[in-house]
Amino acid sequence: MSRHRVFVTAFALGALLRLIAMLGYSPAMWFNDSYEYVSVALHPRPSAVRPDGYSFWLMLLQPFHSFTLVVFTQHLMGLATGVLIYALLRRKFALPKWGATLAAVPVLFDAYQIQLEQLVMSDTMFTLLVVGVITLVLWHRRMSWKVGAVVGFLLALTALTRSIGLPILGLVVVYMLIKRTGWKPIVAMVTACALPVVAYMSWFYVTFGKFAMTNSDGLILYMRVSIFADCAKMDLDLPRELPLAFMCIEEPVNKRVSYAQWYLWGTGSGNGNAGGEVLHRLPGKVKFDDFKNDVAGQFAKRAILAQPGDYLQVVARDFMRAFTWGRPRFPDEATFQQYQFKPYYDLDAEGKPKRLPKWATVGGRADTDAFMYEQGPAETRIVHPWADIMSAYQKVFYLQGVMLGGILLVGLAGVVVRWRRLGGPVLLPWLGAFGLILAPAATAEFDYRYLLPAVPLACMAAAITLRHGVRLRRRAAVTPTSASASEPTTVST
Repeated sequence: MSRHRVFVTAFALGALLRLIAMLGYSPAMWFNDSYEYVSVALHPRPSAVRPDGYSFWLMLLQPFHSFTLVVFTQHLMGLATGVLIYALLRRKFALPKWGATLAAVPVLFDAYQIQLEQLVMSDTMFTLLVVGVITLVLWHRRMSWKVGAVVGFLLALTALTRSIGLPILGLVVVYMLIKRTGWKPIVAMVTACALPVVAYMSWFYVTFGKFAMTNSDGLILYMRVSIFADCAKMDLDLPRELPLAFMCIEEPVNKRVSYAQWYLWGTGSGNGNAGGEVLHRLPGKVKFDDFKNDVAGQFAKRAILAQPGDYLQVVARDFMRAFTWGRPRFPDEATFQQYQFKPYYDLDAEGKPKRLPKWATVGGRADTDAFMYEQGPAETRIVHPWADIMSAYQKVFYLQGVMLGGILLVGLAGVVVRWRRLGGPVLLPWLGAFGLILAPAATAEFDYRYLLPAVPLACMAAAITLRHGVRLRRRAAVTPTSASASEPTTVST
C-alpha cells in the first residue's frame, strides 16, 4: 500500500465523499427513469423502452430490500473504475504514480459522478463495464481465446445495460483486427457477446413478437428530428404517417420547443406545443409499441434524408454542448435539478415535501413499487449537515466541459502522432470516448449524464499520449550526437 500512497490517499478521499453522500441523501436519489428499472425488477419482463441489464442487478439485490445497498454497490463501482484506470496506466504504460492517479481523479472526485452513483440508475454500472472492457483489451496485447470470451461476456452485459453498448463490440473488433490479435479471440469474443444478447432478444420476441432489444429506437430518433422536421420538404407515407404530420401543421419549426425530449415525453401545455401527445394520435394505447416505433422511425429517417443539413446542425450543436464552461440548464430545469445535491426537500403546492410520483407501471405504481422493493418508505431523506457538504462541494468540484474538450484534444494528438500504427493503444479509448459523446447527440439529445461514461476513456487516452511524449523526450535526451556516436548509450524509459 505504501508503494501507491498517492493513489491510496485519493481513493480514500473519494470513498469519504461517497460516504457523506450516502449519509446526506438516504436511502437513494431518484431520476425519472429509476421507477421503470424498479418495476422490471419486481415484475420481470423485457422493457419496451430500455434493456433490462440494470434491473437484473436490482433483482439480485432485492432480497436485502435496501436501496442503500443498491447505491453502496454503485459507489463501489465508481471506485473500482478509478482502480482500473490507475492499474492499467501504471502496469501496462508505466505512468508515474502521480500521473496515473491524476487520470483517475475525475472519476474519484467529480461531484456529478458521485451524484450519479447515488441515483437509482444504470449509468455507473455501464461506465464500469465499458472501462473494464477497454482495460482488458489494452492489457492483453496477445489475447487468448479465453480472455476474448471474457471480453465478449462483458460486452454483452454492457449492451444489456445500455443499448449503446452493442456498437462498442464493433469498435473492439475493428481494433483487434488492426492489432492482428488473431481470429480465435475475436470469434470467442463475438460468440460470448452474441449468446446472452440473442437470448435476451428471443425473450423480447416472445413478449412483443419482434426480435429486438427495445421498441424505442424509432421513437427516440423521432424525438431527435422533431425540433427541425419540415413536412413540406418530406415525402411522407400517407395516411400511415399523417398523424405525425400534425406536428408540422400545428407547430411551425420556428415556434417549437427547443429541446427534443419534449416531443417524446411532453404532455402539452398552454403555449400550444403538443409535445409527446402527437404520438398518441397514432393507433394503439401504448406509446412504446412496435407500430408506433416503426412509424416514428420511418418519419425520422425521411426527415434526416430530406434535411441532412438541419440534422447535422442539431447534432453538432448538441455535441458541442459537452464542452462549455459551467453547466447551463439543459434540456430543461426539471431534468437539470435531478442531477443536483440539493440540501432541501422539493415542496409541493401545499408546502409539504414531495413524495415519489404515482405514475402507473406494469403491475403497480412508481411509489408503491419503490415501497415494495424497500419494504418501507423509499423517498429521499435529506440529512444535515452531510447534504449541505455535498451541495457546496458540487458547486466547485466537477470536470468542466472545456477541460473535457482539452483532454479529448490531447488524446486526438496521440492518435495523430501514431498515424503509422493507426493510433496505437490510444485509438481504442479515444474513439470510445468520442463515440459515447457523439451517439446521444446523433440519436437522441444531449444530457449531462451521458458525458460521464466518456470521461474515464478520454482520461486514459490522454494519459497514454502524454506518457508517449515523455518517453520520446527522454530518448532524445540520451541519443548520442554524431561526434560521439561510437560511445555506448543507455536508454531508460
